[in-house]
Amino acid sequence: MKRNFTFTYSWILIIAMAISINCAFASTIKPPQHDTLNYSYLKKKVKKSPLNFTLPPIKPGVISSTKLVIPHADDKLLSNVEIFPNPITDQINLKYLLSRNSNVTIKMVDVLGNDVMTLFSQRVEPGEQVLNRALSNKLNRGFYFIRVVAGTESVIKRISLL
Repeated sequence: MKRNFTFTYSWILIIAMAISINCAFASTIKPPQHDTLNYSYLKKKVKKSPLNFTLPPIKPGVISSTKLVIPHADDKLLSNVEIFPNPITDQINLKYLLSRNSNVTIKMVDVLGNDVMTLFSQRVEPGEQVLNRALSNKLNRGFYFIRVVAGTESVIKRISLL
């Protein structure tokens, strides 16, 4: 009981002090007593930049000879992934196009997502690449997926094995 009483009255005391301080500050600011404008109110204050450095001034008429290459969102590292023939009997032929050097990993995955075998894992030059690989007879007939990963991009294609 005593704790609730002290807690409630302490909040009332804090609010009363805040109101009295606010009134004290408000009463010290007096509006101008004359009809002329006070120019100190009209001056714009220049804000300082939060940056710790200044940029050099821009010179008009100077053209830079440096060329900026900014990759676009539609520039793909990996494209045109084709698997033939599909359905596959004994050999898989895979063709893909790389736009720049990257590490490429090609894996065969079953329907549950388990890695069955790694077909290829190397650093590859840009351009069209072709992979011909004979499949072992140990694989069961059915559906599999080929996952081609180049850098951070990946493409998954479905194949059927006869």
